[in-house]
Amino acid sequence: MGFSTNSYNTDWIDLEIGIVVSFSISPILFVIAMKFLLKAAEGSAGPAILGGDCYMLPLKAFMNGATIICSNEGETRRILEHLDVLNAWWRMKLKPKKSRSLSIRKGKIDATTTFTVANQQIPMISQEPVKNLER
Repeated sequence: MGFSTNSYNTDWIDLEIGIVVSFSISPILFVIAMKFLLKAAEGSAGPAILGGDCYMLPLKAFMNGATIICSNEGETRRILEHLDVLNAWWRMKLKPKKSRSLSIRKGKIDATTTFTVANQQIPMISQEPVKNLER
């Protein structure tokens, strides 16, 4: 990472794992990095078709959490693979055990579709319900 102004450029700084809480710009940099990562992965899938003329972008995020909404299984797998590659490149880790998946086909929950990321299966919401949504 480096900073530039009209009159000054910093040297490149190697980033390590984690967010420095006492450094006020650190959370802002994290959110910017997440936005870049999600925008890069968003191109792996088209907008989800919700019916009629309603569409939704495939990725929704808040701080360090993200939701993938796709119209089909193939697009979901592509976006997960792309996120996995991007996270490895950015030296970040996805945590499949903290994630949940839900697949709906023809208006009913499909318990046969499983997704993996980082060579680990994402638990289905019916197997391991969400306990809390944090703050």
